[in-house]
Amino acid sequence: MSGERPNVLIVMADQLSAPRLRAYGHRVVKTPNLDRLAAAGVVFENAYCNFPLCSPSRASFMSGQLASRTRVYDNAAEFSADVPTFAHYMRAAGWRVALAGKMHFCGPDQMHGFEERLTTDIYPADYGWTPDWERPQDRPEWYHNMSSVREAGVCVRTNQIDFDEETAFAAERALHDWARSRDRRPFCLVASFTHPHDPFAITEEYWNLHRDDEIDMPRHAGPPDEGHDPHSARVRRVCATDSEPVSEAEVRAARRAYYGEIAYVDRNLGRLTAALEATGFAKDAIVIFTADHGEMLGERGLWYKMSFFEGSARVPLIVGAPGRFPPRRVAAPVSLVDLAPTLADFAGVDPVAGAAAPFDGRSLRPWLEGREGPSGVAAEYLAEGAIAPVVMLREGDWKFVHCPADPDLLFDVAGDPDERTNRAADPACADVIARFRAEAAKRWDLRRIDAEVRASQRRRRTVDAALKQGRRHAWDHQPFRDASQEYVRSHMPLDDVEAMARFPRVTKPAT
Repeated sequence: MSGERPNVLIVMADQLSAPRLRAYGHRVVKTPNLDRLAAAGVVFENAYCNFPLCSPSRASFMSGQLASRTRVYDNAAEFSADVPTFAHYMRAAGWRVALAGKMHFCGPDQMHGFEERLTTDIYPADYGWTPDWERPQDRPEWYHNMSSVREAGVCVRTNQIDFDEETAFAAERALHDWARSRDRRPFCLVASFTHPHDPFAITEEYWNLHRDDEIDMPRHAGPPDEGHDPHSARVRRVCATDSEPVSEAEVRAARRAYYGEIAYVDRNLGRLTAALEATGFAKDAIVIFTADHGEMLGERGLWYKMSFFEGSARVPLIVGAPGRFPPRRVAAPVSLVDLAPTLADFAGVDPVAGAAAPFDGRSLRPWLEGREGPSGVAAEYLAEGAIAPVVMLREGDWKFVHCPADPDLLFDVAGDPDERTNRAADPACADVIARFRAEAAKRWDLRRIDAEVRASQRRRRTVDAALKQGRRHAWDHQPFRDASQEYVRSHMPLDDVEAMARFPRVTKPAT
């Protein structure tokens, strides 16, 4: 492999469903930068998140471990500081590791191995969003509702645009700062955007990239049969889908805004890859594009995430490194927990023998280098809308979903991509379902996990109630900037400052 210490740029989107991208067969959304990355890179056609919710998915992405091991059970569960992440492994091996944007770390450790964190987070770091499995009918105010769909459309500015503009600027500036720096360490920069996460609102520039008559509507928009899929019915209740019905026009507007938001993420990807080119880092850099989970976008009558259907759980995973990895498409199922062992592998750490804590994923390096690699996906859901652990296994063309409180689901994803026919009770699939049930029983002690989740929820609700009283001490990351060392200051030799800040340095033509 050329260049033993490559620079790595990871661009992460939020709530971006792989089936909505041209690289994965969709033909509406305009994503020229992603298309170029995919054409020259390795496209994993069947990549999944390991938990279809933000914070737990990101903890799994960082650690290479499932949520039942990290104990990040929901969006308000602490990510323990003693869990090694790829940032720890790469930093220990000599990489400069930095984060710009969202990672939704909950708890007092807001770094998790990163040497630099260039922005704050968009979401809170406390226990305020803790679900309560003991009261499944209650809907706290912070749960999703249908306002994101009912109010979808054009905006001039949003909270999310503010955040992503800061993220893009901070990441771009870091690349230029490192190019001007005397620090020659390789870097791993994670730029994590909050789009195209709802609310579905985008500026006129991106809204106008698509027309109403171009917008494809949900293929199967009706609500699922509660008798066959009670988890979907619970998710609909959690999101107030039945009590706040939306019109066809509102659905179309939400999808059009979502597609515009994807184009906005694509623009920011292009901005950062252009910065790699301008700084000279691109010639030996690995660019990874992925997302924390998907978006149902009205399919099956569902919105947002929180389920294991393809729209919610299948994510883009594209790795570009011209001259290092030959372009190819990989059909084998893989998942986000495979990225941490892959990055540890790049850093010279044996993902099996050299890891300080066991990975639940496996290095994708064989696939990247043109060989056969690992396949298979395990995933979990333990947050709002659940009343017991929900787990998923994907092997070959089959997807198996199991929850002790619900009937099993079994789908032939290749033959039935819309997952309309549950084959769990099909006599022809008896051997398949038996094999999956045995694998799930071997992999998970669901009774123990259920008890641990409920105990964690009770502890966190107690702590959160106490911390809301009296003086508040926030865990939210506060980026530090020393303005006395920025730009031009009187203690700095002016010519030296201007010369060092200029990139590339001025060179006189030969005489």
